[in-house]
Amino acid sequence: MKRLLDSVASEILAMDREELLESIKLSEGRTILSENNVVITQFQPMITNSEIARAFGADLILLNCFDVFNPKIKAIDPAIEEPVKYLKKLCGRPIGLNLEPVDYKAEMGEDRDDIVKGRICSEETVKKANELGFDIVSLTGNPSTGVSNNSIEKAIELTRANFDGIIIAGKMHGSGVNEPIIDEDTVRKFIKAGADVILLPAVGTFPGITVNFIKDLVDIIHADGALAMSAIGTSQEASSVETIRQIALLNKMTGVDIQHIGDHGYSGLAPYRNILELSIALRGESLTLRMIGSSVLR
Repeated sequence: MKRLLDSVASEILAMDREELLESIKLSEGRTILSENNVVITQFQPMITNSEIARAFGADLILLNCFDVFNPKIKAIDPAIEEPVKYLKKLCGRPIGLNLEPVDYKAEMGEDRDDIVKGRICSEETVKKANELGFDIVSLTGNPSTGVSNNSIEKAIELTRANFDGIIIAGKMHGSGVNEPIIDEDTVRKFIKAGADVILLPAVGTFPGITVNFIKDLVDIIHADGALAMSAIGTSQEASSVETIRQIALLNKMTGVDIQHIGDHGYSGLAPYRNILELSIALRGESLTLRMIGSSVLR
């Protein structure tokens, strides 16, 4: 098995779920996931945000606000019948999507934003995601959507039964719900339910989230056989490169396997310089150049 950061596009796209997880694990904290909004006008209208993210260092792509029943991606011709599989070829990278396990009984701390059926986690949407060719499903919540940890736990079990790929689960902010974002009990429940990767708020992005707090959770996650991902989902993905560098190094200290950078920036994409800075901070210029310079045709 090769490390993900040593693999070319054809090798990456040939990996099954178990192989991709092992390849990420072997990369020792040097895997980057870029979240991209697909419904607003792209940063460069002629190409997708995902192509830009890949060009500047993203190893994994996560689509936000993607409607599985109306599978459109800005800058991809609507006439293309399988847009997700086409995007995978363009980027040479695994493609995931957010599905949101909305909890309509959750105690909200703010007004709830209603979202379309094709973005809400259900048996129907999970099966459709599988059919569309997604490699990853991330069970999380956008701001004010009312996604609770209880609803995520139930969604993990549903997704595990109906999806062939990797399951990421957790919250990077409150999603409008009055509850702790993450704790040890929640982590263990998510892993028991079948999550492959536990999403944790990145150190420095949410009040009270410290290096020691996240490191303790990462140790539990690894001991239970899962992977950990830190997430910048608080608009700080559009901060200065110095801030991104600091977040990257702090979270590498915790032992996370993947570092996520969100979609708040230029038209649904983190500033490309910040994606590049995250890559350089985590793996240096040599390995960054290998990843960004390698053709998708290899």
